[in-house]
Amino acid sequence: MAGSEAAWQAAQQGINVVIHEMRPKVETFAHRTGNLAEMVCSNSFRSDDDEQNAVGLLHWEMRAAGGVIMTTADAHKLPAGGALAVDRDPFAEAVTAKLTSHPNIQISYEEIDTLPTDGNWIIATGPLTSGKLADAIAGATGAEALAFFDAIAPIVYAESIDMGQAWRQSRYDKGETEEERTAYINCPMSKDQYDAFINALLAADKTEFKEGETAGYFDGCLPIEVMAERGRETLRHGPMKPVGLTNPHAPDVKPWAVVQLRRDNALGTLYNIVGFQTKMKYGAQTDVFKQIPGLQDASFARLGGIHRNTFLNSPTLLDDQMRLKSHPHIRFAGQITGVEGYVESAAMGLLAGRLAAAEMQGHTLAPVPHTTATGALVTHITGGAEAKTFQPMNVNFGLFPPVEGLKGGRRGRKDRYKAYTDRAKADWTGWLSQSSLDAA
Repeated sequence: MAGSEAAWQAAQQGINVVIHEMRPKVETFAHRTGNLAEMVCSNSFRSDDDEQNAVGLLHWEMRAAGGVIMTTADAHKLPAGGALAVDRDPFAEAVTAKLTSHPNIQISYEEIDTLPTDGNWIIATGPLTSGKLADAIAGATGAEALAFFDAIAPIVYAESIDMGQAWRQSRYDKGETEEERTAYINCPMSKDQYDAFINALLAADKTEFKEGETAGYFDGCLPIEVMAERGRETLRHGPMKPVGLTNPHAPDVKPWAVVQLRRDNALGTLYNIVGFQTKMKYGAQTDVFKQIPGLQDASFARLGGIHRNTFLNSPTLLDDQMRLKSHPHIRFAGQITGVEGYVESAAMGLLAGRLAAAEMQGHTLAPVPHTTATGALVTHITGGAEAKTFQPMNVNFGLFPPVEGLKGGRRGRKDRYKAYTDRAKADWTGWLSQSSLDAA
């Protein structure tokens, strides 16, 4: 995501760009294709609400900047209530086609396994940076790359879901169309069924870690069994919460818990189990997931998995232009910088591409206002976060400077978020305009 966006932004500024992509010659655990911008963990870019949600605001900023990731996502979106979900394979194919056909972009399918000593580079290798390059980065920075583990949710064939038990409904009926309001498939559980499911989850065989690895999970992508280990009620207050849903098969019976599945392709033949990242072994997964009412006869297009995810201690290593302080001809972008999520990663690619292009054209862009979603993120990773406790971060309004005169707390949240987004849009528009004037 980040590398694709960085290349697009620099090329759109008139810079000749070479993308170095090791796939498909060198494969990773999680990827299935050689396409650029392949989506691995999920097909969702999360909320598209640009007035009340920080990630929706980030969508808005990237669209305003002509981002290839967001424009392509919009062209391949699927019904998902208030979220932006995409048909993942056509999306990646379209991004690849746009970059391949751009007159200022070349693509080299060769692995880079050392840090380049000259030229202008953006390293956007994501959560699965190859071992040799990761070692080279660690050697150059003088600090060990930090690591956590990202888990992948399973995908189910829609035809194998028992709709006599499950039903279609987005939480709180969100969405402007009937298709949006019925974007999710819901599988209800009684208290006894939930308790049996938790027991099976806790007892299931899990993937063992290799020697020297530690399970430093990011809280936004916890495996369900890890959540269950934190307390038996954790899942029903998390991805299995039953709120905002009414079972039409038993409208007077409130489910104790609900498992949601979200459409994963345009044909509607595949659904992913929302929030069900897992490190259970494959055989255990099928046994446990078939205990979910409606999935007792489920067929899986893909089971869950787990992979290592490395990231820099960016507050100590990167400057405010996203350059490696010890090697300023190298920038980093995307998840390796310590942001979490497709959109956040792509946004850091967008910014890195623009910063690099400006520098190569002989001028320096002004810092992005930290009142914007993009600015809040880059400020956080390049100095706003505490280096000693630095962990991957999703964009959220807690990273934004307060708007004076507004009430705090839950009651004032709606007005406060609208004020954040109004201010951000004005400041981002101004920054884009000034950036264009500087380039001219």
